[in-house]
This record gives sequence, C-alpha cells and structure tokens, in this order.
Amino acid sequence: MSLTLLQSFLFPPPPSFFVTAMSVISFASLTYSGFLEARGKHLQYSKFCDSKSRQIKVSSKTGMLILYTPAFLAGVASFSLFPSEGLRFLLLSSALTIHFFKRDFEVLFIHKYSGTMVLDSVVPISLSYFISTVTMIYAQHLTQGFPEPPIDLKYLGVALFLVGIIGNFYHHYLLSKLRGKGEKEYKIPKGDLFNLVICPHYLFEILGFVGVSFISQALYPFAFTLGTTFYLLGRSYATWNWYISKFEDFPKDVKAMIPFVF
Repeated sequence: MSLTLLQSFLFPPPPSFFVTAMSVISFASLTYSGFLEARGKHLQYSKFCDSKSRQIKVSSKTGMLILYTPAFLAGVASFSLFPSEGLRFLLLSSALTIHFFKRDFEVLFIHKYSGTMVLDSVVPISLSYFISTVTMIYAQHLTQGFPEPPIDLKYLGVALFLVGIIGNFYHHYLLSKLRGKGEKEYKIPKGDLFNLVICPHYLFEILGFVGVSFISQALYPFAFTLGTTFYLLGRSYATWNWYISKFEDFPKDVKAMIPFVF
C-alpha cells in the first residue's frame, strides 16, 4: 500500500549508485547535525560562533557568501549543461538558482553582521549546499525518459516554493531592522510570525524545500528536505534556548519553529 502510494507521486529510483548513496548520506548527516544542535554542539556561525576560539575565522559576510555562491553558480550552470530537459527540469533549476541568489542578495544588501564564522564550519556547509544542489540537478536529469508520476505535484510545488521564499525573505528583512546603525547586540525579534515562534524563517525555508521536492518528484530532494527539516528543528530549539538564557523578558508562549506546537 505504502509502496503504491510512493509510486503515485515519485519517479522510479534512479539507476545511479551516487544519487542513491547521497539520498541516504544527506538525510543521515543532516538529521544527526540537528540532533547535535539540540544537544548544544553547534556549527560555528551566527550567534553560536565561539569568539574565544583560536580556529581560523572569516567575517560573517564573507563566510555567508562562501556558503551560498558555489550552489548558486551550480544552478546557473545547469541551464547551459542541460538546455533541453523539459519544463520540470527548468522549474527545478530555476527554483534552486533563485533560492541561492536570494541568499547572496540578502548577505550583500539585507543582513547586518557583527561577528565571525569559523572556517571549519564554513567549508563543510558550503560543500553541503553545493553537492546537494548538484545532486538534485543530476537526479532530475536522470528522470528523463521515465514516465511522469500519476500525481503531478510540480505546480503545487511552485506555489509552495514561492510562499516559502517570500516568507523567508520577509522575516529576514524584519530581523535586519532590529539593529540600528552601528548596533551589534542581539534583540528579541518581534512582528508577524516572530510573535509566535523565534525561527519563522526556518519554517518558511522548509516550506520552500518542500516546494522544490514537489517540483522534482525525485527521491533525493525529498531525502534532503526531510534531513533539512530535522536539522532546522534542532537549530531552532538551540536558538530558542539561547534567547531564553540571554533575555529574562523573553515571551514564554513563543515557540521555536512551529506555532503553538514546537
């Protein structure tokens, strides 16, 4: 029954050991990283960067550009490498390219940075984004010639992706307005979904990747999205704990990522 359900909205598993292995590795590594975040073992960026660490550091703005630019360039390159792959492939490549273009745009023009990032965290995160983007594009390429899934989710996926990316951008914009000129200290975010959860931008990021998975309907994007969900659940829980520890007036009814639930 469950296999029949999966076959109704997924392409058949690709004839590629690489993509199959990456599906397992991405899900497992992201899920484990989320578990570590919840346990207090953080990737060294944003508010969790240890300023006393003697490891090599870069400015937060430089680090974030290193994180996102290779994946953005992979998305751009896909249009030249696979010029005639059909509408679904075009939508997937466009969504991934737009996602990482938005990230670079926010780094350059929206976010206000005050800290540093440990290079040992920057490199694996950047590689993760790049390899995941390349794998999604390659996995979609491998679906060429296979019959379309009986249930077509790509247009629903486009809608979810747009809601996710707009909601994520909007709440990033609200975060950027918390600090005035020259200010570096953290403040309690307020406004719209920040009144309910401390990490609504994570919630919308997940929604955006659900949209990408629906556009693709290949196995790997679903594995990556599920792993990303567990990672961001762990990171949001750590962020929620951080705010509680730093601010005595932090609202007790504000959750981590899912309104009224978590």
